[in-house]
Amino acid sequence: MATLLAAICFISFLLVKNSPIDPVQAYIGADMVNVGPEQREQIAEYWGLDEPIMLQFSHWAGALLSGDMGTSMVYREPVADIISVRFRHSIALMLAAWILSGIIGFALGAVAAMKKGTLADRIIQWYCYTLASTPTFWMGLLVLMVFSVWLGWFPIGLGVPAGVLTEDITFSERIQHLILPAVTLSIVGVGNVALHTRQKLIDVLGSEYVLFARARGEQGFVLFWRHGLRNIMVPALMLQFASFSELFGGAVLAEQVFSYPGLGQATVEAGIKGDVPLLLGLVLFSAVFVFAGNLIGDILHRLIDPRLREERL
Repeated sequence: MATLLAAICFISFLLVKNSPIDPVQAYIGADMVNVGPEQREQIAEYWGLDEPIMLQFSHWAGALLSGDMGTSMVYREPVADIISVRFRHSIALMLAAWILSGIIGFALGAVAAMKKGTLADRIIQWYCYTLASTPTFWMGLLVLMVFSVWLGWFPIGLGVPAGVLTEDITFSERIQHLILPAVTLSIVGVGNVALHTRQKLIDVLGSEYVLFARARGEQGFVLFWRHGLRNIMVPALMLQFASFSELFGGAVLAEQVFSYPGLGQATVEAGIKGDVPLLLGLVLFSAVFVFAGNLIGDILHRLIDPRLREERL
């Protein structure tokens, strides 16, 4: 994990430095048109942007190791503070979508495998293949149009009601603004989990020990509970935690569609406005987020599968 993070820091820094992003222009803002070349040079010298790339990277990496992720050029606030505030909004969204997609996908995959070849199996497969090829932003626009514009059941975008003081916002109002983005992410994430679970359970049902269990008269839910559930739980759990990267990527698009104030919207704003410190901080944080998901999945895999807990001679 340490070597991967070091590589991501280095490659991300080089990519940003060689991109069309102008950090000086991002700092002075688009409205400051009267800034002359001499002033631009002074700003670049103040921020160390006139130094060689490797020297700039060494300064940034040294500050990063000391806990300083820099200051946002757009928000004029420490990057760590911005990520902390935005993450509190995003974690609720991603956690709700992650749980919903995992439970629904696992249930649909199990039903499809147990009903292999039937109409229910074909409907679930069609549903999953359709979702697997559906862009997140398109699904978000569709959900927004149906449930907010046509039916008027939910508010149109934002994370809280517009024009309301923070201390006056209730918990139920926050939940109302959270539902549609979470539903969008969970709908798109169901397909992969369901198809993977279906295939794994079909392999289990075709094994010799299940054939022996059928010969003893076990069938239906009893057969699934005794011989299928535990065997497909581990791969489904690993897939669910490995989907942290897809979850973060989907949140970027969903938050942009719903104007939800999370990490996804901050990433888009940092890229468009050329906020290099914030963009690098978000890339690094997203990498840690994905690595943490994989690590938790590995730990749970070891706890669930008794074969991994046995001592190796």
